[in-house]
Amino acid sequence: MFRSVHTVYTGLNKLQHLNCNLQNVLTIGCVGQTRCRSNKHYKPEFKKLRSQKVLKVELPDYENEKVDSEDYSPEKLRTRYKEKGIQPTRPWIERTTFINNTGSIIEPYVPPEGDGKISPISTAGAKQKIELLKKKKETWQAIRKIRQNEEEFELYPEFITKAQDIYLKAHTTMVNKDKQNLLQYVTEKAYVEMLHNIDGKTLRWSFIQSIEPPRVVHARVTDIITQDNLFAQITVRFHTKQTLSVFDRFGRLIFGSDVVAKDVLEYVVFEKHIVNQYGIWRIHGKIIPDWMPPKEPAPITNILNVEAETETALQAQPDEAKSKIVLPDA
Repeated sequence: MFRSVHTVYTGLNKLQHLNCNLQNVLTIGCVGQTRCRSNKHYKPEFKKLRSQKVLKVELPDYENEKVDSEDYSPEKLRTRYKEKGIQPTRPWIERTTFINNTGSIIEPYVPPEGDGKISPISTAGAKQKIELLKKKKETWQAIRKIRQNEEEFELYPEFITKAQDIYLKAHTTMVNKDKQNLLQYVTEKAYVEMLHNIDGKTLRWSFIQSIEPPRVVHARVTDIITQDNLFAQITVRFHTKQTLSVFDRFGRLIFGSDVVAKDVLEYVVFEKHIVNQYGIWRIHGKIIPDWMPPKEPAPITNILNVEAETETALQAQPDEAKSKIVLPDA
């Protein structure tokens, strides 16, 4: 019995050994028949160039950034920025600004009452001359400061001739509604005011002649933000003869006349950024004195409310019951 069992186990071991050998033989045969794919390139001499073609990019870790933002400690942020080689962001946003003109008229000139009508020989005219002489001190100080920045600046006749030329071109450009070239003759402040006044209207303007030669009556220089940023304003008095007619969008005359010429007295303020190398003189505004009577409002064409007028007309009709004549009983 023992021999038979031993014989059976011995036969089983031999069979298992034979199966293992057979599997090894089959595996070796399969491996020998197939070719393993290698990761090496077929041209190893360009290995360095191929490695330079690929860049390793470190992707941002949003979870760590979220933790850093919640735990806002300057030391951690400084360490992280230093590892990445970037400068820390500032809490404020800096934007470059350029101030091209002032937003208002500096110490506006106060025209004397009755200017252009009172004779200088009269008592009122003599008082006006004395007041002007008192105010001329600050004006000449401002002109002296302008000449410190512009050595070739001269009031007469260069500036006055230039001012009159700018005055004519600005009004001609406004009448033609040339918005692109208008900024060459007026500042941004005057640009908005002029376009607002001519919106939806048609203008006809012509310059006939100068009744009196234009002259400088006021000058001021001011600084904005810094003492080196200087702006100059010069007020010029124009006494001219012009024609002006304004038409609405339907072509109806609402102001002025094409035929009748009128005498116009204006105080025009010219401004320049004198510290700017490319600054130019432009119209900044006009001074309207307080003693001048207000102009009559122009008639404006509006759309009629037909329904409201119909209801008003119906209410105005007499009632039939009230209109009946009741005769007394005989």
